[in-house]
Amino acid sequence: MPIYFYDIDEKPFGCFSNFSRHGFELDGEWWKTSEHYFQSQKFVGTPYVEQIRKLPTPKAAFDFARSHQSEVRSDWKMVRDDIMRKAVERKFEFNSEIRAILLATGDVLLVEDSPVDSYWGCGSDRQGKNMLGKILMEVRENLRKR
Repeated sequence: MPIYFYDIDEKPFGCFSNFSRHGFELDGEWWKTSEHYFQSQKFVGTPYVEQIRKLPTPKAAFDFARSHQSEVRSDWKMVRDDIMRKAVERKFEFNSEIRAILLATGDVLLVEDSPVDSYWGCGSDRQGKNMLGKILMEVRENLRKR
């Protein structure tokens, strides 16, 4: 039976969301959420990275990036999966309580049950790519090997 996750308040799997409040250190900085890190990387080499890092919520980071869509780096679609993988892996390395939750899922399929995102999630028809779920399963496997 797959594990569907989306809302950060859904226990115990809300921690799989990029909006969950599980901070970590990466690239020499503290990130409040993996969403902050991910959105900031759309603007590498600009002051926006630091602006996004300092925003109070993951929703604010998401909204900021959305409002500056025309300034996103030109190679974004080529690098976004690797950036997401880097952020998610670090989040679970850094936070032992959620690492235990991820590892306890065994080999179960993980699905981001987003009704609006058919790339990172499954979309409204549940036929989306579910890239966040796939990355979580990769991270889970990598953590097992350590």
